[in-house]
Amino acid sequence: MKKSLLALSAVLTLTVISCKKSESGNKSIIKTDSSETVVTDNNGKVDSVTQSSSTVDVNGQKTEKTDFVYKAMDGTLVKVVFKNDPKENTLTITSNKKTFVLTKEETKGDETIYKKDDMTARVKGDSLHLEQGNNIIPLKRTKI
Repeated sequence: MKKSLLALSAVLTLTVISCKKSESGNKSIIKTDSSETVVTDNNGKVDSVTQSSSTVDVNGQKTEKTDFVYKAMDGTLVKVVFKNDPKENTLTITSNKKTFVLTKEETKGDETIYKKDDMTARVKGDSLHLEQGNNIIPLKRTKI
């Protein structure tokens, strides 16, 4: 009985010592400061439906990526990523595990047109019209 009590107390002592939390954390992980990105639209107001935005500077060339969620009339959610870099400006549309990358063709006033093959995306304000053949899919920027 004494041996079992000694063994039990030894196990409990080892358990308490091994489960002691360390406040110092993992020394191999580098902490970075996070900063919030604020995107403004054409009139200077803060765009409240931005999901995320990042700017990367490589050798003085800035690449900006902004992600939005758009909603179709049937309720389907579509992820849209606008990427602006020195080489090209693209629009990436992801829906139903399919991804389409369209390149910027032209800007007419406040409307921007992206194209690839027979697919065209017209972006104006918070709306995006996706055209493929005779099909036109209107999308509206939304919050999740």
